[in-house]
Order: sequence, then structure tokens, then C-alpha cells
Amino acid sequence: MPLKVFNTLNQRIEVFKPLRDNTVGIYVCGPTVYDYSHAGHARTYIAFDIIVRYLRYKGFEVKYVVNITNIDDKIINRAKELKKDPLKLAEKFEEAFFDDIKALGIEQADVYPKVTDHIPEIIKMIQTLIGKGFAYVVNGDVYFCVTKVADYGRLSHQSLDEVKAGARVDLSEKKVFPVDFALWKSSKSGEPSWDSPWGKGRPGWHIECSVMSMKYLGPQFDIHGGAQDLIFPHHENEILQSEAASGKKPFVKYWLHTGFLNVDRKKMSKSLGNIITIGELLEKYSAEEFRLFVLSAHYRSPINLTYESLNQARKNLEKLYNLIHKINALVKEQKKERTDREEKRFYKELEDLKQKFLKAMDEDFNTPLALKYLFAIMRKTNTYLRRRVEVSKELLDRILGLFSELGSILGILEEVREAPEELPEELAKLIGEREKARESKDWEAADRIRLHLRELGVILEDTPEGVRWSRKRRDD
Repeated sequence: MPLKVFNTLNQRIEVFKPLRDNTVGIYVCGPTVYDYSHAGHARTYIAFDIIVRYLRYKGFEVKYVVNITNIDDKIINRAKELKKDPLKLAEKFEEAFFDDIKALGIEQADVYPKVTDHIPEIIKMIQTLIGKGFAYVVNGDVYFCVTKVADYGRLSHQSLDEVKAGARVDLSEKKVFPVDFALWKSSKSGEPSWDSPWGKGRPGWHIECSVMSMKYLGPQFDIHGGAQDLIFPHHENEILQSEAASGKKPFVKYWLHTGFLNVDRKKMSKSLGNIITIGELLEKYSAEEFRLFVLSAHYRSPINLTYESLNQARKNLEKLYNLIHKINALVKEQKKERTDREEKRFYKELEDLKQKFLKAMDEDFNTPLALKYLFAIMRKTNTYLRRRVEVSKELLDRILGLFSELGSILGILEEVREAPEELPEELAKLIGEREKARESKDWEAADRIRLHLRELGVILEDTPEGVRWSRKRRDD
């Protein structure tokens, strides 16, 4: 089945076909390193990690580029607040970014270009835009003139008049037109600056991504991604300057954007005090637990972060790992080597679910639906193992391989975990007594035993698959 993606540019699902044979170029807007990355950033990083993983699983040769914005108004303003050197401050948070993505289990991009390493290329593109009549110089600043292009607003699906009426624009007296945007900013006292034909200054925000994406992926490439809030003006302006400079259309074939992450249904903001950094998140939850939570919503949809949703992801992940530990234990016990006819029939059922998993991923990386089939494989396997006295090592190995294969696409089931702790005999006996009380509908006795076990540090959970136990955590 062909892979399909939703293209923000055309607002529809399209069959994915790379510009060059089997090679895919993908550029994702990375961090502006003025602070620690938060859970919303992590959502985007994880979404594109899964997209790249799946493209490679499908057999595409992927070149993945994620930029680092290490000079910008936000960095300069933050440095002033902290009385720090802007470039050194950026280095600190750049290191923190790399620590975060490693902790999240995100595979490394092929290139992480930084703005300050590409100043000559940025100056060259600006000169090209001036030479072609798309940009103009005013007192050391350089602006792109949006009225020089006919299709401004095609990514954000708004007209120039609508942009003028409602967009956030820098109302500078230097501009010919209010929506014109800066390609080069003349330096102010105490700010980092570089020599240019227009005097000392630094790049504007939008020009950096055009230059770095085109340097590493060419003037036209396949996928450009980022969060939804980058559609306008950042990605809109990238299209204008890139196509104006190269003379080629389209600059990018497919535009993919992630939905917002809210906390308790509210947008993360400093004023609300609800920003959760990646470091803070990973103090309470594992990277795979958070990833499973992210996978529960489609990458284009908004997602609401709550401790209840994270705890549910933790429980679901634990169920998968418990089954894997169970299978690993059975492999050591079983003497039967080869599958029989019934086992082959059963594994064919799992293979059918795998194909449904892959079909879901082919439909614009539909991870919630893919997870549905992964958990169906888990439930079917649990049921089968409960009713079979003997299972061949070959079947068990194939099931483990299936979980490993699908888990690697999603970036889960890759942790090294110890087998679940054996419950002491006296506690197991209490759980057995509670089960008998429940069977006889002696709810008072069952509740009494549950509370007693809780006092002993054991939490019980009644599930369709039977009672599950876990050790009490500090926050329980």
C-alpha cells in the first residue's frame, strides 16, 4: 500500500512520492536555544522521529536535517535578562537540547546546522534576492518585499489583505510595506554581529532555514516540518525567499505540521506557570511512557497532557513489557522447537494484525490506530499463551521479533528492563484469598484485603485480563 501524507500546502491527503527516486530529504525546524526545551517541543521532535523511522522502515533513503537557531532576538533578550553573553547562553541550551533528545530516545538527525556557521551563505542568498529585485536595503537593514510575489499566503491560506488586517508584523518605518520581513538586521550596541555588504549585523529569522535546508537538501526537497505555529509567518516566508532566490517551484513538495500540546487543556505559558520542561517530565516518567502518550493522538491533532493520561500510558507500556518478559521466560522453559499447524494458523492472525498496523501508518502516520493493532496483538497473544500448555520456541521467537519490529517503528519496547518481581508467597496468598472473596461476592472482605495489601506496599488493579499488582510508589 502506498504511503499517504497530509500536505498543509494543499490541505489534502496525497500519495507520497519523493522528488528523486527512493531518496527523501526532510528538514524540520529545530530549537531556538534560549531556554530549556519543553513537553510541546518534545511532542514535535518525537512525531518527526517516528516519521523518519517509518520512512526508513519503508525502504527510503532519508537525509534528515534539523537546524539550531543560535542567534535570534529571543536569545539576545534572554541574555540581557541574565547578563550573559548571547552566544555562550545559546551554547548552554544547545547542549541541553542534545541531552534532551538523547534522553527521549530520539534518533540523531544526519545534520544539525547552526545559524552562526552559515553566515557567508546567508549573505550570498540575500545578495541574490537584492540582485533579482526581491529585497531592498534601508540603513543597514535588508527586507524582502512581499508585493514582488503573486502568491503570498498560499501555505497559510490567506490573502495579503488578510495578513495585513490580522497578522503580527513588525511595524518598522524602514519598510516599504508593513508585511515585508527582515533578511538582515543592522547591529545594536552589545549584540553579536558579523560583517556584511550592508554593514555589521545579523541574519533575520526566516532566511536561516532557507539557506540551511537548500545547502544540505538542494533547492527543492521532499518534506519540511515543524509545529503548527510556524506555518505563518516563518514557513510562509521561507517559501517566498527560497523560490525567489532559486527560481524553482515548489521549494518543498510536502509540508507537515504537528498539533499543539496543552497542559490540562490550557496552552503552556510562563504567565500560567504550567510549562513542563523535558527534564522535569523525565524525572517522573520514562521516555517510552511519554512517547506512548504522544502516540495516542495523531501527530496533526492537539493533545492534552495530564498526569492521568501519562499514568495510563505507563500502565499500557507495562502490559507490553510484562508479555515480553513472559515470552522470554517461556523460551527458556519450552522443549518444543518447531511450530505445528495450529501455531502457524495463530501466527498468521498476528501477521494480519501487523499488516493492519502498517496500513494505519501508511495513512499519514496514524499512530493511534497503529497502537490499537499493536495492543490487539498483545491481547491475542496473552489469550493464546494462557490456553496452550506447550508452545514452540520458534513461535515464541517470531512473536518477540514481531514486537521488536513494530516497536522499533514507534520507538518503544527498546528499554532494557528486568523481569517483573516475583511476589512473596504470603502476599500471593492474600491476593488469592481476595479473588475467592470476589468470586463469592464478599465485597467487604475483598476490600479489606485490598486495603491491607496497600498498607504492605502492594497496589492491586482489576483488569479484563485478571488482577494485576505493582509496588506502591511514593506518589500513590
